[in-house]
Amino acid sequence: MTLTLPFLDAMRPAFAKDSQTPPRRMLSICTNLGVLDRHFYPQQPGPDYELTPYLEPLRDLRDQFTVISGASHPEVTGGHSAEASFLTAAPHPGTASFRNSISLDQFAAEQIGHLTRVPALPLVVAQNGNQSLSFTSSGVMLPAERSPAEVFKTLFVAGNAAAVEKQVQDLRVGRSILDVVADRATTLQKRLGSDDRQRLDQYFTAVREVERRLVIAEEWEHRPKPKVDVPPPTDGEYLLDKLKSMFQLIRLALATDSTRLITLMIRLDGFSAHIPGVSSEAHNLSHHVGREDKLQQLMNLELAEFRELAALLQGLQETRDGSGTLLDHTMVLFGSNLGNGNNHDTKNMPILLAGGGFRHGQHLAFDRTHNYPLPNLFLSMLQRLGLEVDRFASSTSTIAGLEV
Repeated sequence: MTLTLPFLDAMRPAFAKDSQTPPRRMLSICTNLGVLDRHFYPQQPGPDYELTPYLEPLRDLRDQFTVISGASHPEVTGGHSAEASFLTAAPHPGTASFRNSISLDQFAAEQIGHLTRVPALPLVVAQNGNQSLSFTSSGVMLPAERSPAEVFKTLFVAGNAAAVEKQVQDLRVGRSILDVVADRATTLQKRLGSDDRQRLDQYFTAVREVERRLVIAEEWEHRPKPKVDVPPPTDGEYLLDKLKSMFQLIRLALATDSTRLITLMIRLDGFSAHIPGVSSEAHNLSHHVGREDKLQQLMNLELAEFRELAALLQGLQETRDGSGTLLDHTMVLFGSNLGNGNNHDTKNMPILLAGGGFRHGQHLAFDRTHNYPLPNLFLSMLQRLGLEVDRFASSTSTIAGLEV
């Protein structure tokens, strides 16, 4: 395995022709309180729609994104609990019998994650906590990273030889501990009932996944980290500062091929300060009950969020990647687990897909009463990554109307 750098102008003399094909990448973003559909969804389907207030900041990239309406995850209910199913589509989150399944990014990471230093990178913008969109095949959440400054250090700041060797030893100790625990669990398994054995099987799956990640991490510790000539991002205190820093980090991680799979949970709960025209807390505003003063503040908050998204996409578009741009080779999924934050409705999820080499510039309008299965889009994205797969979660086919 080798660390693949982005195609730079300085590299051109080393190649007889521009034949290097850049890798395909995927970034999945969930904002957890829904968005106001009146300001997001266009009235007209197809390519000739009029830009809405939330899409206006993306005007210059109109041909690089598709708006999707009338789509949701079949049988995913539970209001805020549906956050856990945003990238898994596992049914009925929040119920006593709920068991999550593998997320879109981790499904891809099982096949292509070994090609990069970080198989997949779960991130979160939040006031506190490390809730993630990423879940293993056994339904275990992988904690998200909250500090862009710390992730920057991990990806781009090289330690000395002693520090590298210590990190390798720490990884080996972690594997040894897992071996001991797994041996003891195997002995215990013989004395358990069927339900407990099933739980232990889930545990073994999680242990094997951690072991696999530790082996890959040890291999990469001996390889030089990519050099970036930019200052590290700051963590920030307020929502927009945190988003700017996280988006800066994401662009760097993708451009250096440190990872090809990133998830970002944006937890708006608790944020309000330093957003023009917003004086109330975000979760309170999402339960607006039709009050115009709350609706106006919520629009101001969400519009600020879309402006940051536009800046991210513009930055990816301005970054050269082979014969195209980083946006050409990166699928960016932006959406929410809630179609309506006011009443916790999980139908009609707001979805925008940008980049990735799809034929964009349209509003794909499906039936808002009988929703189209959103996992069909996920299947198309996996195939666009180059994976040979014909099903993901509750998908029935690839998404209709979205062409490469």
